[in-house]
Amino acid sequence: MERAGLALDRVAGVFYNLTGSHTNPELQAIERTVGPKLARHGSAIYLNADLWARIAAIPSDGLGDEERRVLERYRTRFRRAGADLAPEAKARMAEIAARMSELGTRFSQNLLADESRFVLPLDGEDDLAGLPPFLRAAAASAAQERGGEHGHVVTLSRSLIEPFLVFSTRRDLRERAYEAWIRRGESGAETDNRVIIREIVQLRAERARLLGYQSFAHYKLDDTMAASPEAATALLTEVWAPAQKRAGAERDRLQAIIAAEGGNFALQAHDWRHYAEKLRRAEHDLDEGEVKAYLPLDGMIQAAFDTAARLFGLAFEELADVPRYHPDVRVWRVTNRDGSEVGLFLGDYFARASKRSGAWMSAFRSQERLNGPVTPIIVNVMNFAKAPPGEAALLSFDDARTLFHEFGHALHGLLSDVTYPLLAGTAVSGDFVELPSQLYEHWLEQPEVLRAHARHHRTGEPMPEALLTKLLAARTFNQGFATVEYTASAIVDMTLHLSNAGEGGLDVLDFETEALKRIAMPAEIGMRHRSPHFAHIFSGDGYAAGYYSYLWSEVLDADAFDAFREAGDIFHPETAARLRRYVYGAGNLRDPRDAYTLFRGRLPSTGPLLKKRGLAA
Repeated sequence: MERAGLALDRVAGVFYNLTGSHTNPELQAIERTVGPKLARHGSAIYLNADLWARIAAIPSDGLGDEERRVLERYRTRFRRAGADLAPEAKARMAEIAARMSELGTRFSQNLLADESRFVLPLDGEDDLAGLPPFLRAAAASAAQERGGEHGHVVTLSRSLIEPFLVFSTRRDLRERAYEAWIRRGESGAETDNRVIIREIVQLRAERARLLGYQSFAHYKLDDTMAASPEAATALLTEVWAPAQKRAGAERDRLQAIIAAEGGNFALQAHDWRHYAEKLRRAEHDLDEGEVKAYLPLDGMIQAAFDTAARLFGLAFEELADVPRYHPDVRVWRVTNRDGSEVGLFLGDYFARASKRSGAWMSAFRSQERLNGPVTPIIVNVMNFAKAPPGEAALLSFDDARTLFHEFGHALHGLLSDVTYPLLAGTAVSGDFVELPSQLYEHWLEQPEVLRAHARHHRTGEPMPEALLTKLLAARTFNQGFATVEYTASAIVDMTLHLSNAGEGGLDVLDFETEALKRIAMPAEIGMRHRSPHFAHIFSGDGYAAGYYSYLWSEVLDADAFDAFREAGDIFHPETAARLRRYVYGAGNLRDPRDAYTLFRGRLPSTGPLLKKRGLAA
């Protein structure tokens, strides 16, 4: 089984990396054709009665631990694909898989089309009012990338749109930019995703029923750490109440700033970031523009690498003569302390029209040693705003956190130490996969790391101690807003997949409105992802009924970092060695509960999470 699919998996991995990172009409046409074919091919394997009978009959006695885990995972995969169903139901499962592949591709391509088409021209000084130099430079670079018709533009890249919403003093332009951002995928034209969502939800519910589950959410979570929608929902509910309360207090303070400035309007969603930045300056004497000057992209890449060197003994050598799929892509050779090969790491950091939005880690080749040692080729893809030629790309602290997050995923792939491809790297439970990434974010927030790597992009001077202190003191600032916008998206995702709404002519926007009304969503805060552009859950099944997993993993990561604090050293060698052995290097060798317990000695509680977010009572 493992050897049979290696060549196809390798080619498909390269292809789908390109369709996400640097696509074109020809690749998109191939994707629309190939996706359903690959789905049918997979169904032909997992629904093959003779093959399933052979796998089901393999005795586990005499197998090693890793072989037993591979056998258990294959049996689970076959059952969840429908191997035990009657022939008619199997045929329907295959039809659903092919159609779902087609719909997921259409959803992604529609979203990219909406994002690629939109620009908000900023013509003249009035349109640029309030924008600091770094943002003007990024908007000028974006204008050149989009053809040069305008001097400055805002695109729908998060690294442009969010700082524009923070700094622009033009409320009308903030509203236009925000509306374009939240309306992606619901244009009413050929790229509208609402009808696609209706069918996806319907097909997911049907598939779950064929397999004997009461909802798609029950099907999806049956093979996770949470194990049930009820457990995941309980966590979301536990966090929602204090987050909602804190967001209400934050809203009142922002409204007070508007009133103090003589504004005769109520705070709206497109205003929140702008007035939150004013409040942050007032409370913490902290200016995001000042912070960004000390967070150049190259410095933050080096910070992530240095952290990995101190934790895991890794070394990174940039390679100039390696083929790459786009000129912006950078490549590093990664080795262990003894010089042995770990793999290759690719960084693709800048936004462009041929790249889908967001940030992610992927593998061009996964680690395994089934037919001899195979080292991984791992890529991090971001959408940071590109600076003009000769200028340094500057990151916000949130951007730097994203870089550390995705590099945590990259380390999960690079440090994988398994025999079988099925178990390699990030091939773990959906609510465990975010532990390595979110845990890695903690090192960015440590004074020791920032003192070494947060340096001015022009002078090389370290971040002043006073600024560093203010930055870290503001870590929980605006956490009511941040937690509410995320948790609302997770609740809508779970509610949608607990329902059979797709069968009743689902209007997903009406469904969202009702779901948010039931939890008393603050009107001044938007969901982090509205459904028509919620690629996490509709471009594929990966995070469907699983967006809660970021919060679930945050329970783990907050507790896991405490292991280093308790050891008195954020780079404690013995703790780092356990972390590499049982988390970053272990792939899916064991149940995630067992993996975490072997690292930490116990399972976590929610206390460290609430404290980290500033939501503890």
